[in-house]
Amino acid sequence: MYGKSYMGIQRATFLIDSSGKIVRVWPKVKPEGHAEEVLEAVRALA
Repeated sequence: MYGKSYMGIQRATFLIDSSGKIVRVWPKVKPEGHAEEVLEAVRALA
């Protein structure tokens, strides 16, 4: 905007288990197909 550079949108997903520990992190995710990938990881925890 007006010749200035900016960072833009950054998306990241954090999978947290029942004890509050971060199990997995997905940095720089794209919305397409990401939900299925996270769901598979959640099912693998159970």
